[in-house]
Amino acid sequence: MAYTINDKCTNCGACEPVCPVEAISEKGNARVIDPGTCIDCGACVEACPVNAILAG
Repeated sequence: MAYTINDKCTNCGACEPVCPVEAISEKGNARVIDPGTCIDCGACVEACPVNAILAG
C-alpha cells in the first residue's frame, strides 16, 4: 500500500528528491504521493523532518 502525506506537511520538499520513482509532487501548499507510482520503499518517510508521511 502506498504511503500518504498528512496535514502535518510543511511543503519543505525534503521528500521529493529522495523518491526513486518520482511519485511525489507539489499540489497546493503540500506534497502528495501518487499511489500508482509509489513502490513503498520508505525513503520519503526517513527524509520528512516533521513525520508527515505514513504507510497508507
